[in-house]
Amino acid sequence: MSPLRRFIDIGANLTDAMYSGIYNGTRKHEGDLQQVLQRSWSAGLKKIIITGGNLKESQMALSLATNDERLFTTVGCHPTRCLEFDENPTTYLTELKKTIESGSKKVVAVGECGLDYDRIQFCPKDIQKKYFELQLDLSTTCNLPLFLHCRNAAQDVIEILSRHKNACGVVHSFDGRIEEAQSFIDMNFFIGLNGCSLKTEENLKTVAALPNDKILIETDCPWCEIRPTHAGYSLISKDNFFTNTVKKEKWKPDCAVKSRNEPANIRYFFLTCNINLQEVVSDKSLTLLQLLKMKIQILYVTSFMKIQ
Repeated sequence: MSPLRRFIDIGANLTDAMYSGIYNGTRKHEGDLQQVLQRSWSAGLKKIIITGGNLKESQMALSLATNDERLFTTVGCHPTRCLEFDENPTTYLTELKKTIESGSKKVVAVGECGLDYDRIQFCPKDIQKKYFELQLDLSTTCNLPLFLHCRNAAQDVIEILSRHKNACGVVHSFDGRIEEAQSFIDMNFFIGLNGCSLKTEENLKTVAALPNDKILIETDCPWCEIRPTHAGYSLISKDNFFTNTVKKEKWKPDCAVKSRNEPANIRYFFLTCNINLQEVVSDKSLTLLQLLKMKIQILYVTSFMKIQ
């Protein structure tokens, strides 16, 4: 298969321990992030935006991005981890801001931030809301778009965003209803899609109904692969799966790890949805900030299959 040309994974958790060979706290193999990245470039990726899940990961992501011109990062705190703010909210927010400022052109969005009502056992709703608002203010202060997380919380996310009229960005890993997507689009947000967006037949109908020019593509790796149980899985041509995959216990440097998603798998989404691509107009579209602020698409989608 010819590699896809000039496209970007807008959300990759490259600081996750799995890329250091650690799964659920247990080391299974040596770190292989460089091999993962090489497979990504070989598969046609031109840029990858690393997701910052909290302050520490944002700093780690910036360090990675600084050493490779093809890598960029977001800076923020995931809603399920917002209890990290509580010890000293001012200091935590200040450190996020310092990380953004030190990153210069490498930091392209504030996030991952938002609300997650599916996992309130990790962080109560009121804490999530409090620090979501702080990060919205941070995005305004730093003149950056948002990389938003929304799980079973669209109504509250939309209500909070309505008080921040200049907010813009992408609602990543979208798995909601088309009415919710349209509300976000009307508020100047793009819709980010990955394997979690293709789980059910209802998801496929929602994806098919989205405006082509409001879609952004991500893997959210090492999570959110298109699994055999997902409705979208049957639409992938078997010829396009990686043939060199092994279980983590039998790791080899030249093989992908089964059930661990990675940026190279972004091609599965394009193939699943039968998206035809044109090259981006210029390198000016290579940062999320420019994309969201200037409405320049990372990819110009010329045809998006209406999934039956």
